[in-house]
Formats: sequence, C-alpha cells, structure tokens
Amino acid sequence: MAVNDDGEFGRRQFLNSAGSVAAASVAASASLLGRDYTHDDRSWELSPGSILDVGDLRVGHFTDVRRPTGCTVILFDQGGAVASVDVRGSAPGTRETDLLNPVNTVQKVNAILLSGGSAFGLDAATGVMRYVEEKGQGYRLGPLVVPIVPAAILFDLNIGDAKIRPNADAGYAACQNASHQSIEQGNVGAGAGATVGKLFGLKCAMKSGIGTASLRVGGSGLIVGAIVAVNAVGDVSHYESGKLLAGARTQDGSRLRNSMREILEGSSQSAEERPGANTTIGVVTTNADLTKTELAKVARMAHDGLARTINPVHTAADGDTIFAAATGSMNVRSDISVIGSVAAEAVARAINNAVLAATGIPGYPACRDLPRV
Repeated sequence: MAVNDDGEFGRRQFLNSAGSVAAASVAASASLLGRDYTHDDRSWELSPGSILDVGDLRVGHFTDVRRPTGCTVILFDQGGAVASVDVRGSAPGTRETDLLNPVNTVQKVNAILLSGGSAFGLDAATGVMRYVEEKGQGYRLGPLVVPIVPAAILFDLNIGDAKIRPNADAGYAACQNASHQSIEQGNVGAGAGATVGKLFGLKCAMKSGIGTASLRVGGSGLIVGAIVAVNAVGDVSHYESGKLLAGARTQDGSRLRNSMREILEGSSQSAEERPGANTTIGVVTTNADLTKTELAKVARMAHDGLARTINPVHTAADGDTIFAAATGSMNVRSDISVIGSVAAEAVARAINNAVLAATGIPGYPACRDLPRV
C-alpha cells in the first residue's frame, strides 16, 4: 500500500516558505541527505501485517481529537500472556514494570497499555484494569482477581491543550474498541499526538503516529508482531534503504535537514529540548512459548529496531520502552536469538509505518506532505 503523494497539499498547508518548492530546492534536498531517491522507491510503502497476526490478542485505540492525544491497549483474552520489558530511554514513564522482572512472582499480564499524556496518561491503565476485572480476568488471590496491566507513556502535551490527556475513561474506551480484525495506523491512539525530529526545536518537527507490522518465519508457524508509537527526538529513516522519511526540517520548513549530520558538523541543540518530552514506546509479541527470562532478552533485542530507524535514539530526552509478550499458542520452544532478531525487524517496520501512515496537522507536516525527490 503506497502512501499518498499529494505534495501540493503539503506545500500549501505546511511549508513555511512562500510559494512552491523549486526544482533547485528538491536537488538541494537530495544533496543534503546524501541519498539517491527514485520515484519508484519502495521506501514509501507500508510494510504488511500487524501485531494481530500473532493471534490470541485484541488491539484497541481511543483517540481524543480535541488535542489530539489518546491511548492504545493490547488485550490478551486467553488467560493472559507471559511478558517482560526493556527500558532504554533516560526519561521513562511506566507503570507495573517491576513485576515483569524475571525474578518476580507474577508471570502473566492481561493487557499492556501505551498512552499519550505524559505521566498523566498512566491513569488510563486504571480504566483498562476496570474493563479486565469486569471480564473476571487477572491474578487470582482466592475469590479476588487483580488485573495485571503494565503501561508506558509518551510526552505529547506540547500539542494543543495540555489539560486534555487520556484518563481512566479513555483506557476503558480503548478496551471497548479493541478488535482482533484490524488496526488503524497513523494519528490514532497513543500516536495521535506523536511527533519526531525535535532535536532543533518543535518549529522544525514533523508529525508521526503509531504503526504495526508482523513477520512469519519460514514454514515454522512462528509469528512475531510489533506495534510502536513513535515520538522520538531523532529522525526516522527507512529500515532497509536508510533514506530519511521524517525528522527535523530546515528553518523554512521545506526540507529534511538530517539531525545526525548537523550534530557531527557541530550544530547545537535547541533550548526547546526538554528531558522526557519525547519517547518511543511499543510492544512485540510472538506465538512462541517463552519464559519471562527469554522475553527479557527478546525485549532487549527488539530495541535494535529503534536503532536501525531512529537517529539519534535512546537519548536523555527519550523514555524508550519496549514490552515483549508471548501467547504460547504455537506451543513450541523456539530459538530465542531468532525470535529476538525477528522482533527487531518487526519493530523497525512498525516504526516506518508509524511515520508513513501519519497525516500532518497545523505546524507539523507528515512525511507525505514534503516533496519526494
């Protein structure tokens, strides 16, 4: 599925420079990025599949269009899923991640929440707990059940009214919207207010979103899927070609500027940068039968997908967090290195889908809005 190439819309709505972008500007952009772009380049196509392909789970979004912001829930209805987590960013916002340590007692989670709204957005997990409790699911303590719902948040309070953020009702609504049939990508759920390319200030940033992808390993029956909300301080490149898709723009807003190249050339970071005002969060799942210890390794390897597509990544201003979960429906022990490697690939593709599926909002164009050269 190719991304809409309506460059005129993007130029009219979002570019800060007056008039159309001249051919000379396009040529300068190609030179700046150091890439040989072609019009039939597959870098602009969405990767296929979704986390739903793993099976035994549902995904639901709640999107508050007033700001925008939102949250996304992954529900494991068939008795939960074994899970772990790896937190790499220096400014994380999380809930119930300590219990995912392999040495701790609880083995399974009932749901995982990704949310906007910074620390305020963690409240959405309360609504997910309410929904799961109503279904009679959770960690059993005699006649009681306590739903296990780890969560991670990203900072999107700089988009619109910061007083509007996901709450318990938003988390409950995301559960009500959950489906095992399809997942919308782009400006929805936890990706509704996501942006990228903020190393030189918000005026140079671009719109991002949430994306998902999946991979099957030969004829083994092994499936690995990922869903990622991309709110990185860095730029996003194509996982395979290395071409920049979205990130910091030039002062006139017409072109990508390549943040890493400018760092190497000595450009200083903007004073607008704030620790924790970014963050990429996601979930990888597999139908393999894995332990918490093995999933801790999968989550760690899955972060390589961020390193392949986001630059710079895992900065002091990011709270990057990846959960890993296994439904065990395949009921076969699989090579952990294979699963971790495939998880990283799925994460990289999901990150690309997040920016490719995004649509621009005032002040923040999406990659489809800038001219393709």
